[in-house]
Amino acid sequence: MESRRDLLAEGPAPPRERADAARNRAKVLAAAAELFAARDPREVTMDDIAKAAGVGRGTLYRRYPDTASMARALLDEHERELQERLLRGEPPLGPGAPPAERLAAFYAAMVELLETHAPLVLGAESGRLRYSTGAYGFWSAHVRALVAEAGIAEPEALVDVLLAPLASESYLHQREQGRTPRQITAALSHLARSVLAG
Repeated sequence: MESRRDLLAEGPAPPRERADAARNRAKVLAAAAELFAARDPREVTMDDIAKAAGVGRGTLYRRYPDTASMARALLDEHERELQERLLRGEPPLGPGAPPAERLAAFYAAMVELLETHAPLVLGAESGRLRYSTGAYGFWSAHVRALVAEAGIAEPEALVDVLLAPLASESYLHQREQGRTPRQITAALSHLARSVLAG
């Protein structure tokens, strides 16, 4: 028989999502993904998504306060998969490689994420929104740990500098200038080794 402590530790089960709510959520996210892919995500409005999904604005606002929150919901699964690889994956992306090699591998993985999902990242992290996302907090903690492991004094000062090239606006600008993902990855790998291997 379970003790009271066991029952309290588990806590109440989260409420189950109603079938119609789940269908509406799926329609909303599918419509948002399509619109974000078709045009600049910063120009997509809540009305655009409601119309494309065939739902009322109230349905949208009950779950998502703005378009950025929808982009974050779509991006979440991809970012979580990368976070798992950083924590428990094979080196050099996962633990066990020198800090410079891990940072270079992180850059390569982020270029892959940006190349595949740049419109979502742009919609989720435009401008100052970038610094308030949970993913940015995770990337910051990862880079901070690598900088500290490399023995650099005051690692905090370097974290945002090393993450700056991964801003979606910066990445898309480079792609518009004709640079390939391979060239961008090579440049970032050089940066990682220059800063952390010395």
